[in-house]
Amino acid sequence: MTILVTGGAGFIGSNFVLDWFKSNDEPVVNLDVLTYAGNLRNLASLQGDPRHIFVQGDILDRALLDKLLAEHRPRAIVHFAAESHVDRSIHGPAAFLRTNIDGTFSLLEAARAYWGALEGADKAGFRFHHVSTDEVYGSLKPSDPPFTESNPYEPNSPYSASKAASDHLVRAWHHTYGLPVTTSNCSNNYGPYHFPEKLIPLIIANALAGKPLPIYGDGQQIRDWLYVSDHCSAIRAILAKGQLGEVYNVGGWNEMPNLQIVHTLCDLLDELSPSASGKSYREQITYVTDRPGHDRRYAIDARKIERDLDWRPAETFETGIRKTVQWYLANQEWVRDVQSGAYREWLDKNYGAREAVQ
Repeated sequence: MTILVTGGAGFIGSNFVLDWFKSNDEPVVNLDVLTYAGNLRNLASLQGDPRHIFVQGDILDRALLDKLLAEHRPRAIVHFAAESHVDRSIHGPAAFLRTNIDGTFSLLEAARAYWGALEGADKAGFRFHHVSTDEVYGSLKPSDPPFTESNPYEPNSPYSASKAASDHLVRAWHHTYGLPVTTSNCSNNYGPYHFPEKLIPLIIANALAGKPLPIYGDGQQIRDWLYVSDHCSAIRAILAKGQLGEVYNVGGWNEMPNLQIVHTLCDLLDELSPSASGKSYREQITYVTDRPGHDRRYAIDARKIERDLDWRPAETFETGIRKTVQWYLANQEWVRDVQSGAYREWLDKNYGAREAVQ
């Protein structure tokens, strides 16, 4: 038994692979094209582990997909691979349409051909799980109830529009062709190995470097925060027990404005790594022009996955954010290598020969 994971060197994907092997010896074929956000150093602890089969490649490469499916015969595909940074999507939307829409189409077609040729229990047990975002639902007003799985799609950025399109493709391939799919729409993830362009790792890195802590607009944009290992456990639950064709919203029940997040990070850093100046890191907060079309509020109603699959987050925001800050303090070399691009040199040095073989 094997699973195929796409985008398994990115933030959530690499955490999923690492979490998978904590409780499971089932091999993982990890397919990642290694854009700027893909970092095999996240998976350094698996170097030489025969359960982890890394392949550098693009989900748009249909010949490669067909080869991997035929060779490894996975019982499931878990699809993380995506361009995911809203600011980057505003400045360069083409890459988001290519990966998130065309890439998902390519993967669905490869999966459909592979699944169609399976027989018996192998065919009945196959699953395609698509990992998506709460941003497809648009923006909530302060008094609106959280997003449920029946909320209409109202994406407001090139990123969320491309993910909405991918969700629709997955749904259509199930209803038209019978492909056994499930989809999850998650809230904002945080935790180890988060690329430092996103809010939480950026604030930690900038604070420690003595740089400004940029806050968009008034900082009152509200998000629901989910510790990444909780997200991983939700996906495992969906793979094991999810109903075909169903969508599951995965959230942390942690709604709070961005400014409160930054204040919490500053206070934890004041406690765990005080500034040499003796000043609070809060003094580095700087307000900057808001992002174009910035959604005001996201919130996830995660009652369906709790009711149907008995899943709920294990971490509160207080426990999860403390673990996150502690991880970044203990792994500042990882952050420096990502910021400088040195992690790519590490990739060539440590994995070049093995990739050439594959």
